[in-house]
Amino acid sequence: MIDPIHQFQIHKIVDLGAPGGVQLAFTNSAAFMFGIVALIFFFLTFATRGRTLVPGRIQSMAEMSYEFVASMVRSTAGNEGMKFFPLVFSLFMFVLVANFVGMIPYTFTVTSHLIVTAALALIVILTVIIYGFVRHGTHFLHLFVPSGVPAFLLPFMVVIEVISFLSRPISLSLRLFANMLAGHIAMKVFAGFIVMMSASGLFGLLGGALPLIMVVALTALEFLVAALQAYVFAVLTCIYLNDALHPGH
Repeated sequence: MIDPIHQFQIHKIVDLGAPGGVQLAFTNSAAFMFGIVALIFFFLTFATRGRTLVPGRIQSMAEMSYEFVASMVRSTAGNEGMKFFPLVFSLFMFVLVANFVGMIPYTFTVTSHLIVTAALALIVILTVIIYGFVRHGTHFLHLFVPSGVPAFLLPFMVVIEVISFLSRPISLSLRLFANMLAGHIAMKVFAGFIVMMSASGLFGLLGGALPLIMVVALTALEFLVAALQAYVFAVLTCIYLNDALHPGH
């Protein structure tokens, strides 16, 4: 039977025991995350090791990725937001490469696991909270107090703003996780239809053309979604960091 969930299963590669009662292991998910970081590191190192005035293809790709993220940060958080450029660039490149690596057959999509996307979202939100209080002190709490609101509505608005702020890491992590998970499951299901119908004789072989077309279309769409989700994650990160820089409404 074709199991569309099998591609998301985590397997132990090295069992590290259970020190302190906590089970530790080096898994396929961890291996792919290390590989993704190494891939980004070697790409950027190779692309910038021989910088020239007229860049080649590899150098152009590295410069375009840099300028793309830099313009994103400046347009959403201003020039002051460039202090967070290393964080935003790292998150964008990691999510982008992880999504694209997951499109290769027999690989592992780390962003299809909620624990990974939730960890990335928590990095963003904790950065906002810590920097906001370090930079502005208690004035950072003005983020939850909209200006110009009548006094009798203020308690309700504060509660709404607090809930909205606390929902940010949830929506940030769920959006990326759900899109990658659903897309990969859909491709696997339609690919399974091709195999099952092709095994049903001539008419099944002809009928398998429709799910084949769907798989091709879904693959193209999933590549678009992979890039779009990395962009959305980075843009929302910039917007949230802008609140840490300018907490007033």
